[in-house]
Amino acid sequence: MEKLKAEFQEAMFNIYRVAKDEAKYPANVFLKMLTDRGGLDTAKYLINAPKESDGYTALYERGRLDLTVEAVVVENKKWHVLFVPEEIEKARKRLIRYGYTPKSV
Repeated sequence: MEKLKAEFQEAMFNIYRVAKDEAKYPANVFLKMLTDRGGLDTAKYLINAPKESDGYTALYERGRLDLTVEAVVVENKKWHVLFVPEEIEKARKRLIRYGYTPKSV
């Protein structure tokens, strides 16, 4: 399980890098959260937050919801064992509410 958590952490750092390079969104708050909390805790925090983060909104405005924590979690079944079903469903519903149809991987 630790190997999977480490791989997930790398996936979280990767969406930070891609958002910065491709979407021109420097997600500095997200980077700090990843550094302070780690990838899994950051993802759980953001998914369980009562409302979308500023970063989520910024990525929505750029048409890049594929770079959100929610999309990474929902779209890759590999990560599902790290989350309870309710968290995956919250993330999925948030994406759909913003007009994004999650892809199956």
